[in-house]
Amino acid sequence: MSKTSSSNTNAGQPGVHGHGGGKVGLAGLVVGAIGVVFGDIGTSPLYTIKEAFSGHYGLIADHDTVLGVLSLVFWSLMMVVTLKYVTIIMRADNEGEGGIMALMALAQRSLPKGSKSAYLVGILGIFGASLFFADGVITPAISVLSAVEGLEVVAPQLHNWIVPITVLVLVSLFATQRYGTAKVGRVFGPITVIWFITLAVLGVVNILHEPEVLQAINPIWAAYFFFDYSWHGVFILGAVVLAVTGGEAIYTDMGHFGARPIRLGWYWFVLPSLMLNYLGQGALVLENPLAVKNPFYIGVPEWGRYPMIVLATAATVIASQAVITGGFSVARQAMQLGYIPRMHVKHTSSSTEGQIYIPGINWMMMVIVIGLVLSFRSSSALATAYGISVSATMLIDTLLLAIVARALWPRARRWVLPLCVLFLVGDIAFVIANGAKILQGGWFPVVLGIALFTLLRTWRRGRELLSAEIRKEGIQLDTFLPGLMLAPPVRVQGTAVFLTAQTGVVPHAMLHNLKHNKVLHERNVFLTVETLTVPYSHKRLRIDEIGEGFYRVVLRFGFMETPDVPLGLMRSCDNGGIYFDPMDTTYFASRETVVASARRGMPIWRDKLFALMHRNAASATGFFRIPGNRLVELGSQVEI
Repeated sequence: MSKTSSSNTNAGQPGVHGHGGGKVGLAGLVVGAIGVVFGDIGTSPLYTIKEAFSGHYGLIADHDTVLGVLSLVFWSLMMVVTLKYVTIIMRADNEGEGGIMALMALAQRSLPKGSKSAYLVGILGIFGASLFFADGVITPAISVLSAVEGLEVVAPQLHNWIVPITVLVLVSLFATQRYGTAKVGRVFGPITVIWFITLAVLGVVNILHEPEVLQAINPIWAAYFFFDYSWHGVFILGAVVLAVTGGEAIYTDMGHFGARPIRLGWYWFVLPSLMLNYLGQGALVLENPLAVKNPFYIGVPEWGRYPMIVLATAATVIASQAVITGGFSVARQAMQLGYIPRMHVKHTSSSTEGQIYIPGINWMMMVIVIGLVLSFRSSSALATAYGISVSATMLIDTLLLAIVARALWPRARRWVLPLCVLFLVGDIAFVIANGAKILQGGWFPVVLGIALFTLLRTWRRGRELLSAEIRKEGIQLDTFLPGLMLAPPVRVQGTAVFLTAQTGVVPHAMLHNLKHNKVLHERNVFLTVETLTVPYSHKRLRIDEIGEGFYRVVLRFGFMETPDVPLGLMRSCDNGGIYFDPMDTTYFASRETVVASARRGMPIWRDKLFALMHRNAASATGFFRIPGNRLVELGSQVEI
């Protein structure tokens, strides 16, 4: 019942940011951003250095190697997160919203509509979104598992309890999603602030034992590392990438807090805290090479290890919460843009539009996350699966950024495009390094990403074929109505709203209503719901009077909005349009049954897959919030 269209706005110009102020104040937004936006990247110190010196890479924890790895971590954070995401990509806001879906929509609007380049950009964006989701399900598993693994340091006899405790924490986390994050969110910021302060203090304490570790800030140590290890040194980037996971999430969550609070939180608080902790772990390894077994927890004084396990678990739960919430947000964007079937969306806040709960996404993520924990059973094993999807998403972001900068930033592109070349080289290096882990576990996010991409593209293509069949078999409205009014059926009081995705075709529901009920309402509205490629619609309603009590109405919603058709129609009278009495309006919709055919459309297996997805999709009427007691649904069969 909906279709995607573009909007001629100036959204996406650099410097136009959303939600950066208001009653909360800048300080409150900064604290909120620290609690939500940086949860993923903020828990990376739990496992990054430990993984770099695991047996998988064969590194010896000597002086030059430790400084080389730390230098790579520092400059990766500076180049990938600080420069690329926080400083540059966050300029590419789609009316204040960020994330790969918003960036894709922005890039597509800069290209000729319907062109091959716009199609390829759509393919890139959807594949990147699929990989981002695949990476997202690993984050809760590896984060919570690495936090609970602190038990091994303080009480080795509790080793067998690590996986059960991790599963219990994760099940509790997913089970509470239905209640929303409004109340819990109030304590997210303060807890995460305490977490970052603790990271910084631990780092400083350990650095004081080996201040020589501060030399790692000099990039010459990264160069020495590659000189010593030759081309084999590239593969250590498979561990270094763990330090920058969460960079894409920073951009995705931009719409919740605005660019300025996120930048302030990163530049002046989060980045210094992270680097102090990484350097502190390096100092500990220089002092005691055996500490590479778990440098994060070994660097904590014995008296503080149990409290640190509790704090780390809380921090990882918060990071996981942010990933899950981000999954809900991306899923809603994909629904609105027509890439996944409609699903039941529950609003958990009466005042905040973005706080939603999607049961189908929640339980699917829980099953995958628990399956990962039970399969890999340690954060080191999970680290082999982590990284390939992150680095591939970062590569796609760079390509989309170059398209946006070239088309929309006439001044900034002179320095952004050369940097995109530099980013591209780094992204390719990360992809190659993580590609080496495919057989050890990296295959999982790749397979999951490809499966999700197949589902998304199949749904999108299937919808196009379904619309084409309806249009081909349909009757043109402009020729049908004059003929109908030559011998009109009985007119009854009230308003009939016929939902249709085809503005010029007679809705099937109307034909069935005339055939079986043989009546025509006093007022008849042909309603089309459009989803725009901008987050929020500024011109919600368009009404065209056809005559004889017939109207064409178009309701527009942005891809970040939840379409509420009755509310949108009721507001039409405020603009001098039709008055829709909720108790005198009946909605008519057709629900098609899709039949797969080998003679047309997609390959038969994709036709059958689309038919299965279509059969299990939530009804359009429920998605558009149409009350069931005012709805008449009529079925039809369509072959694709």
